[in-house]
Amino acid sequence: MSHHAISGVLPRLAVKADHTPRSETGIGALMPWANRLWFVTYVAHKSATGGGTGLFTIDDNLELTKHPASVVGTYANRLVHRETSQLFIGPHVIDVDGNVRTIDELVDVRLTATCRHLTDEANKVYMVGMEGEFLEVDVHSLEVKQLADLCLELGVTGYAHFKDAYTRHGRVVVVNNSYYEKDFPAGESEGRLAEWDGTAWTILAKTQFNTLASANGMGDALYAVGQDRASALLHVYLPQTGWKVYRLPKSTHTQDHAFTTEWPRIREVESERLLMDASGMFYELPSLTYGNAVWGIRPIASHLRIVGDFCSWNGLLVLAGDQTTPIHDANPVAGQPQANLWFGKTDDLWSWGKPQGWGGPWWESGVEAGVPSDPYLMTGFEHKCLHLSHEATEPVDFQVEVDFKGTGDFRRYRTITVGAEGYESFTFPTGFSAHWVRVVPSASCRATAQFIYT
Repeated sequence: MSHHAISGVLPRLAVKADHTPRSETGIGALMPWANRLWFVTYVAHKSATGGGTGLFTIDDNLELTKHPASVVGTYANRLVHRETSQLFIGPHVIDVDGNVRTIDELVDVRLTATCRHLTDEANKVYMVGMEGEFLEVDVHSLEVKQLADLCLELGVTGYAHFKDAYTRHGRVVVVNNSYYEKDFPAGESEGRLAEWDGTAWTILAKTQFNTLASANGMGDALYAVGQDRASALLHVYLPQTGWKVYRLPKSTHTQDHAFTTEWPRIREVESERLLMDASGMFYELPSLTYGNAVWGIRPIASHLRIVGDFCSWNGLLVLAGDQTTPIHDANPVAGQPQANLWFGKTDDLWSWGKPQGWGGPWWESGVEAGVPSDPYLMTGFEHKCLHLSHEATEPVDFQVEVDFKGTGDFRRYRTITVGAEGYESFTFPTGFSAHWVRVVPSASCRATAQFIYT
């Protein structure tokens, strides 16, 4: 068979859904396991037939095989349960010899996350469905018990879109990425970042969040990635500090809507090295934190690809895709639903597209005199411009502070005065950079602070 590759893609490995009804084909989860690369695909919804999708393996000869246990569904979950050496991927459980069991009760659940149990790690895991099903699964018998309806627990009354879950530091954290056209003027949505201590649920943020990750074994940080109308968001939990908020540029607006964020991820791609995909930008993300702060985040490339998952396999970086999505011909030029993988090296990403983006700490936000904004990423971009405006009837001074060491030690850079109900811009010198930048207003008002990086 031909192994011809075009820009890292082997056309012969494409997976395709049926012509009728035309749905969506994306690759939702990848995992090296049992001497093969395993992956599951997803269709748009459990009501779509989507024949041709399911559970697949690729061997060392790059031969694609659809597993006999394959079922059609909407799946993007994966977890290796270390105590029993089993891979949970979609509704399937796979041992180290490649034997597959399927949890029949979960075939029709749009599974988006599998995470570790709080109190019985050796025998149970949690699983989350896109509609808010919060489930407990026995790793031996595969018995399923529903523990909660996350829509009820977290006040999601509209179209739910739960995307991920992670267990760390005695809490289960979940994210819902509901964010639609009507939510933009409001500045928040039914998106959620929330945590559960085994007894009660706590809502941490009410905006779109897409994924969660941690460098277990190397660092203490638990990362949550989302966005609001001002910027991309990186919320970080450390036991010493609790949750801290950082902000990142958006490299595209094509991935703002809940339906178009399938699925930003943070994964380890080289030994002890994390790769983060957020709002159309790949970043290096440190496994370790120093001085209870996150620093060393570096933008790699802007891109438009929908990357359902990624991993290292056989010395390669493998990106899952979601290339063609007709969904009952809502996209009349898309044709047959299909998806494929990209094979390359992590260093290849630097050639994809120069990092650029926009965003900032405020978008028509209520700000308080003397209270600094959230830190906003500044490093790794060539040209930088700041736009400031406010609605106060008197002039307002905005103090721009930079953290060039990355440790949270902010120093005054300059003060920009904006006239009553006014606007000013400031262009930083070419090459000027710091890890983080923030803005401090002299008066309480409604203000906007947006950086454009090119």
